[in-house]
Amino acid sequence: MNMQKNRRQLALALSLLLLAAPLVFASFYVYEKHQAAADNLQKLEPRYARLKGLIAQESDIATLLEQTQKAGEKYVYPAAQDATQAGNAAQQRIREILTAAGLQISSSQALPSKPEKSFERIPLSVRAEGDLLALESALAVLSAQLPLILIQELDVQVIGGLQQSLPPGVSPRLAVQFSFSVLKGQK
Repeated sequence: MNMQKNRRQLALALSLLLLAAPLVFASFYVYEKHQAAADNLQKLEPRYARLKGLIAQESDIATLLEQTQKAGEKYVYPAAQDATQAGNAAQQRIREILTAAGLQISSSQALPSKPEKSFERIPLSVRAEGDLLALESALAVLSAQLPLILIQELDVQVIGGLQQSLPPGVSPRLAVQFSFSVLKGQK
């Protein structure tokens, strides 16, 4: 009887162990999933805080973006304007500035525009002649123009070469090749 009682107790213990094993494994599984989720939340918390901060400053960011766009409109030709018209307008303005500074224009040309990031770059080529003072005056005025006129390249040569002897106080004539560009917004 004792043997039978031990077998019953052993069977009961095994049965209880078999019933408890899935509960123990399920508990470990849930614990591990909870730990993984807690780790993920800890990793996401700084991102969430940044996004929350950006949302809180949304109106400030929108205002700043609008101010930036308005400021940028001063420096580039409007996107609504045709690239050819913008190039011709810039070419005319450059010719007026160089002529007013005392340079004689021998040729000028607006070249086809090239896309560049969120702008169109419109290259302009101008050849002129004059003295050093006229060149300096022209460069000073060009630097203050809006929309911006960018000087890509400037090639200055003395007409007649350096061997030419000039009377004292007379500045040599210069041949200047300008490569300008202006920017136009893209639609």
